[in-house]
Amino acid sequence: MSCFILYRMNSKLQIISGQYKGRKLNLPAGARPTQNRARIALFNMLESGIVDPYANMTIWDAFAGSGAFGIECLSRYSNATLLFTDVLNSSIKTVRDNLALLEIGDRASVIQADALSVISKYASTADIVFLDPPYSQYELGVAFVKTFAKYAKSGAIIIWEQDKEVFSLPDLNIWDILRDKTYGRARFLIMQKK
Repeated sequence: MSCFILYRMNSKLQIISGQYKGRKLNLPAGARPTQNRARIALFNMLESGIVDPYANMTIWDAFAGSGAFGIECLSRYSNATLLFTDVLNSSIKTVRDNLALLEIGDRASVIQADALSVISKYASTADIVFLDPPYSQYELGVAFVKTFAKYAKSGAIIIWEQDKEVFSLPDLNIWDILRDKTYGRARFLIMQKK
């Protein structure tokens, strides 16, 4: 038996809607998940004309943590395929365990990698990216957006969660801001490449 906990099994994090609504998700130790209320608001925004829930789409959960955002997409969007990346062993294990619990791993790829280092490989196929680096490392988000813009196709969407106190805007010559909303400590930019 291990002497440390890789994830918290009794988290309050759960799938909000879709095929797996109400199912609980494990969290990696030390994770800061997007709160359920904020995720509800975020998906309401996405489904108010930004995302076609029936479209074939590739979604990248770039700093996956528990994988909650990507798993929510798998629950809601039957034609979505997911890419999960994270640098931490505990996050990768948690995402894989969460996918196994729901038996939906066949629609997902889980890769242990620094999201910045694999942009050139995955950006051109991504339709939607959820970007949620640690709040204390906001410069990762800034660097990701700048690099992603070089490889992404026109129309690609980034959902960028940031700390409302330490906030950055993208280059508005490259990105259109579709929504800009704050929920508690989190500020969400939904933006689309021109």
